[in-house]
Amino acid sequence: MTNSADVETRTVLVADDDEDLLGYIKFRLEHAGFEVVTARDGDQALKLALEHRPSLAVLDVRMPKLDGFEVTRRIRTTDAVREMPVILLTACSEREDMVAGYEAGADDYLRKPFSAPEELISSVHSVLDRG
Repeated sequence: MTNSADVETRTVLVADDDEDLLGYIKFRLEHAGFEVVTARDGDQALKLALEHRPSLAVLDVRMPKLDGFEVTRRIRTTDAVREMPVILLTACSEREDMVAGYEAGADDYLRKPFSAPEELISSVHSVLDRG
């Protein structure tokens, strides 16, 4: 049996300008045992990534100030967070967007709306387990 003190809480940064979706993702991740830090735009997401050094970032592609692609590119060129995994979220279904996300340095790419909350949680666990 695992002692809860032996389990490290992982922090996930979630950035989305849709307040309802941001709240939903935060709730689901917290329910799955993660600590969650939220941002409503790309600039704030980048600042929080540097401040909190989360285990993973879940970033919407379309956000004010800096989009998810740009935040991912900046993460990949910043020593302090360069290795942090990134999952990009988008409502766009264009293949070019997915390719652009991977080229920016994303580790995974999810389309929203999710078919089920388990899709997001599974992706988060999968990306974290690779590291």
